[in-house]
Amino acid sequence: MASPSMTMAPLALVVLFLLSLIGSSSAQLHPANFYSSSCPNLFGTIKPLVQSAIAKEKRMGASLLRLFFHDCFVNGCDGSVLLADTANFTGEQQALPNNNSLRGFKVIKRIKSAVEKACPGVVSCADILAITSRDSVVILGGPNWNVKLGRRDARRASQSAANNNIPPPTSSLSNLISRFAAQGLSTKDMVALSGAHTIGQARCTTFRAHIYNDTDIDGSFAKTRQSKCNKKSGSGDNKLAPLDLQTPTAFDNSYYSNLLRRKGLLHSDQELFNNGSTDSLVRTYSRSPGTFNSDFVKAMIKMGDISPLTVSNGEIRKKCSKIN
Repeated sequence: MASPSMTMAPLALVVLFLLSLIGSSSAQLHPANFYSSSCPNLFGTIKPLVQSAIAKEKRMGASLLRLFFHDCFVNGCDGSVLLADTANFTGEQQALPNNNSLRGFKVIKRIKSAVEKACPGVVSCADILAITSRDSVVILGGPNWNVKLGRRDARRASQSAANNNIPPPTSSLSNLISRFAAQGLSTKDMVALSGAHTIGQARCTTFRAHIYNDTDIDGSFAKTRQSKCNKKSGSGDNKLAPLDLQTPTAFDNSYYSNLLRRKGLLHSDQELFNNGSTDSLVRTYSRSPGTFNSDFVKAMIKMGDISPLTVSNGEIRKKCSKIN
């Protein structure tokens, strides 16, 4: 007959295993009905405000989507990108990929105020970013998906991580692949998420080198862009051009068709179709909007899962621009 100590050991291991499962699951996000009891009108509160913002300025949909991307790539999807600088706090908004570039903060502020009025202290700014990014895509004609929820907000930000983690528009294909891989995102995820450049605009300073120095670009397209973006740095840096030449305010797959014609606005865009390992994916997405939409949704959900703060970690900010 086994001794009591021998029979208790397996039981203890089982208990420890079950506790580990509970601990790991607590860091997971929840289905879209996470706020169904605590804030039942959440989606109905947010979407009309996103619609209003985009109606006033079509570009805003792309800006809200980009906010979510730039948030998730810095220590996870935790709302840290929304934290403003103070005398004692340096946030991410002045990082090189964000400074004079990220937009939509006032829209998020309006949405947060409305959500706080409907259900005070319940919904995180991080979840609001996730929902507004989805709504922006849908409003501009793109696919819909159920946003996983339950994120909490960070109490800190990291300008250095923003500088190091977010790929610049001068990125090579290998750099794009490695920076996405560092976030747990595959090459397919990277190419699909790059399709977000089917909407929005970019500043001259981000594509100047591409239109003047690169050879993997259509000549007439380069000249068209050069006419509004001077070669000299510092001159007209903030002049804008559409990322998608064909349908800049519609979420579709024409971004990839542009790449096939060597009409990617950014160097990093055209790197996706430049005799490299991602050429076949670009061809596939250019031919099949359904495949692109499906892969984009999967990649967005996967990106939204990056290192969320849940349960007792972080906080639910009263104002997205500062910690409580």
